[in-house]
Amino acid sequence: MDSLSSTTVETAQELGLLPEEYDEICNVLGRTPNFTELNIYSVMWSEHCSYKNSIKWLKKLPKDGPQMLAKAGEENAGLVDIGEGLACCFKIESHNHPSALEPFQGAATGVGGINRDIFTMGARPIAQLNSLRFGDPNSVRTKWLVDGVVKGISTYGNSFGIPTVGGEVYFDKCYEQNPLVNAFSAGIVDVGGQISAKAEGVGNAVYIVGSSTGRDGVHGAAFASKDLTEDSANDIPSVQVGDPFQEKLLLEATMELAKIDAVKGMQDMGAAGITCSTSEMSAGGKVGMDIWLDKVPTRQEGMEPWEILLSESQERMLVVVDKGRENDVQEIFDKWDIHCKKIGVVTAGPLLRYFWNEEKIAEIPAESLVLGGGAPIYDREIKEPIYFKEFKKFDIKKIPEPKDLLNVAKKIIALPNISSKKYIYEQYDSMVGTKNRSTNKPSDASIVNIKGSRRAIAMTVDCNSRYVHADPEVGTMIAVSENARNIICSGGEPSAITNCLNFGNPYNPEVYWQFTGAIKGMSKACERFRTPVTGGNVSFYNQTQVGDTIEPVFPTPTIAMIGLIKDIDNVTTIQYKTKGDLIYQIGPTYEDIASSQYLVNIHGVDESPAPIFDLEQEFLVHKKVQNLIKKEIISSAHDISEGGLFVTLMESAMLSNLGFDITTDSSVRNDAYLFGESQSRIIISVSPDNEDELIDLMMTKDVEFHLVGHVTKGAIRIDDQDWGDVNFFRDLYDNALGDILDKY
Repeated sequence: MDSLSSTTVETAQELGLLPEEYDEICNVLGRTPNFTELNIYSVMWSEHCSYKNSIKWLKKLPKDGPQMLAKAGEENAGLVDIGEGLACCFKIESHNHPSALEPFQGAATGVGGINRDIFTMGARPIAQLNSLRFGDPNSVRTKWLVDGVVKGISTYGNSFGIPTVGGEVYFDKCYEQNPLVNAFSAGIVDVGGQISAKAEGVGNAVYIVGSSTGRDGVHGAAFASKDLTEDSANDIPSVQVGDPFQEKLLLEATMELAKIDAVKGMQDMGAAGITCSTSEMSAGGKVGMDIWLDKVPTRQEGMEPWEILLSESQERMLVVVDKGRENDVQEIFDKWDIHCKKIGVVTAGPLLRYFWNEEKIAEIPAESLVLGGGAPIYDREIKEPIYFKEFKKFDIKKIPEPKDLLNVAKKIIALPNISSKKYIYEQYDSMVGTKNRSTNKPSDASIVNIKGSRRAIAMTVDCNSRYVHADPEVGTMIAVSENARNIICSGGEPSAITNCLNFGNPYNPEVYWQFTGAIKGMSKACERFRTPVTGGNVSFYNQTQVGDTIEPVFPTPTIAMIGLIKDIDNVTTIQYKTKGDLIYQIGPTYEDIASSQYLVNIHGVDESPAPIFDLEQEFLVHKKVQNLIKKEIISSAHDISEGGLFVTLMESAMLSNLGFDITTDSSVRNDAYLFGESQSRIIISVSPDNEDELIDLMMTKDVEFHLVGHVTKGAIRIDDQDWGDVNFFRDLYDNALGDILDKY
């Protein structure tokens, strides 16, 4: 259809808009939109860009904190003060639908996009993490997806030169057709040296910099705002193509640009491309823009103006340049051999006007397009699923306790969600780059030292979606808490979070109930830990049509958290240090196996509530362990999570080539003691010389603690029974997942 063609409500529906949304567009414009204008609204009012089904609830999240330098939604990424005149810029986003159809490019461009969000703020990326969800690891499709996604992440990240220092990988049949690929990046910038994403200065030039524009990614935002179906393969042109080497040049040019104080605003071109960056920058700065689309460098002939507007070609940014400084900017990008083309000018507003060969083809109020502006806001129906109350009827007494717990332990340590993910992470370069240094020490959080400082950044990404499915509010509180717990165990102080909220179709009342419950849980936990939400990403429509049935994935509110380690001498690691050290548990023990890997995989029971959890108890455990680390009393710390106490003990043992000798708690079942996943528990090791001081500090009644056992030379003993050698379990742990995935 021609760019200036008239439109109807049927045209709007074909573009994914609702009839009532089309009526509102006509009302905003005071006329019928042409085809170009309707395309603009179709992407900017899509769920992916407008958050129209989530923004009401997102506004309820805590966003204020003493370290916050940029509130959620104000800039390209969150910004937190880390002291010594430095700030940490960080964000996580999803690239789920593209990765489901074209896993290599879907994951690669997810990595590229999240890094651009960081360096467009003037921050140099220092580390990447990722959170990945796949289906049954034995299925051919899952193996194909894992292979493509991991290669996409490693190829882009390794070539771009930013280390991938951590992450998580989960497998469950609910993700079989719709994997989740969430990418996180963090960077460092001088406080006050950040670049805004808002346009300003009437008469200032608007430049497009980076790669040429092609048809890749056209309508990508709309594609991410609908269900995956059997026909989704027809949307493969919506998947972008990445070039990490071009991004590396763009990074270095941007870092140089940030030093000359000639930029009045800059934004990455991600979802919806030029459309999104021009509208958000204009609305943010309360200005307008005139944009000449025929001046945009293209790499394909015959592109229509609306295609140029909607293209999501990668490695591109929009830059507003201070009037009179154009030559300075041009020289920098010429030096790095990067396209730098003036395509527009900032106007007094409020209109965005797009031209093609001097003919105006679209005129829209910028504010009407953006989140929190004129984009629609909906409050969807909520319905508690029947399963929620059914899960709560679970009775541990109906689960027989296995007689051979050693055999169970062998199976648990080799489960895909427990065993080593080295088959995956060894494909990532965790040490590339020289600006800052990844420690690669085995801590609960990933630690990156800040060059020229004794400070370090602790980073984590985590979510147990089975817990969230069982109880969205409690499960999300646990997700936030485990991130904080991991940072505490590593010697850090939690600072703030970003999130990637992966859910099914928001028009499904049960899915929306899951979503709102997750927001409530996140709010409660973040308020208790004083970790404000700096921003993130909502990804709905994560579900797959299987025959006549559409099944949503488990609700997966992935949490990424950063923390500050003020002195690298306080970094605490997982592994045992010395034979004879004592092993203590900080936190209470419960007779609980709900939603555990043990219950699901050994007994085949999927229906149970979330593990026992108390937010206040969690907070108190954090403070106790934080104090023990500060006073240099303990030798190691490792939180209890998936797989329970046994897996926690084994992970510490395998890393040190030492073993352990423990005695179970007679007040609870042995299977619950060893494999239950009740929360708020941390395992520490301590030298016998420090035991008295440990006990003195723990002798308040607010937090339970007890002696579990001691570190051995390599033997594994439980209740005076010989369970073999640490090397036997290490072999199972290290090779189980690779043996499955390597068959692809």
